[in-house]
Amino acid sequence: MTGDDLRAADAAVQELLARVPDGSAAVPLLATDVTGVAHHVTSCLTWYAQDLVAGPVEVSAFDLVRRPDAELAEMRQQLHAATEVLARVVDAADPAERGAHSWGLADPSGFAGMGCAELLLHGWDVADGRGLDWAPSPALADATVTRLFPWVPPDPDPWAALLWATGRGELPGREPVTSWRWHCAPLSEWDGTAPS
Repeated sequence: MTGDDLRAADAAVQELLARVPDGSAAVPLLATDVTGVAHHVTSCLTWYAQDLVAGPVEVSAFDLVRRPDAELAEMRQQLHAATEVLARVVDAADPAERGAHSWGLADPSGFAGMGCAELLLHGWDVADGRGLDWAPSPALADATVTRLFPWVPPDPDPWAALLWATGRGELPGREPVTSWRWHCAPLSEWDGTAPS
């Protein structure tokens, strides 16, 4: 995955957030509000960019905290900027570079995939919590599930498969997912099994 995938995910989420008139509206699944979700994703993307640049040793000397008076419109701009920073870092990185993440030493493609997952999945959390019809493009959902969840069998509906893989939906003939993680290290390092 690349910076262009991140930009596509951001565009999809920005379209969704533009339809939410109230940033203080609840997002029950995450026990926060819409602005809080945007802050969480912004923080993740910012950390991912730093983690890739920092290399294989974890760096966490500070916290990213939102101002209490930050409105959703301002947070959307910050989210867009954080997406672009991560996209540029991913695109400029050597494919062999690695960065620390609690689920493995991710390569640039892994960080792009994680960024897309944060945007898309938390976008769904907002849409679901606010009763809005929303889904990313099938191609973007497929790229994300293929990169981060290589054990998930191909499905005609890759968005449903991504939601299922993260415990957010059901797929016919498959057991519900109650605990999950993704594979952010290079796919060549995947051992061929689903994590337990």
